Amino acid sequence: MRKYTYYIIALIALFSSCSDAEYEFSSDPCYFVFDNTANRSPLLSSAMNPLSPGVFCHVAVSGKYFVFNTNMAPGQSDRVPFNGIDAQRSIVLGAYNESGIIVGYGNLSSPAIFYAYDNQCPNCYRSSNLPRYNLTMDTTGKAICKNCGREYDMNNGGIISKGDPGDKLIRYRCSTTGTQGVLSVVNGNQ
Repeated sequence: MRKYTYYIIALIALFSSCSDAEYEFSSDPCYFVFDNTANRSPLLSSAMNPLSPGVFCHVAVSGKYFVFNTNMAPGQSDRVPFNGIDAQRSIVLGAYNESGIIVGYGNLSSPAIFYAYDNQCPNCYRSSNLPRYNLTMDTTGKAICKNCGREYDMNNGGIISKGDPGDKLIRYRCSTTGTQGVLSVVNGNQ
């Protein structure tokens, strides 16, 4: 009987152990729903296209405008005014609702995975708890922190590809209905 008890306990421990999937997404709040119909932002459209993996778009708010920047056209941005529905929605974009988010399809899997990341360096942010470590994107799909020098691979789940070891990018739950569709980033309790 003791022999069977040991096997039962081993099976329970095996099936109740924590998996990496639990830690794949942040528990931090992030809430953004944007309807991109009628060509509201061509830059966001390119990042929401599953046939263009490796294209990422930074999303931020400035006053009553959404601001979109892509890694494929540095220095170019779209400013899209809020419409009536946008003005009524809650918006929480990144750490302290200040840093914005980065969205796009990674280019290392088939089918491509759609990602949403916080625009903060997770390692610098966690050491100070201040949202002052915004990332810059390059055309290869890297997000770079000017403070610590780490480079994060946005095509590969936000892992560190260069620099000191540490945490990967803060990732949020997200979905898209396509280039001229709806982007939803809904994470945490909203």
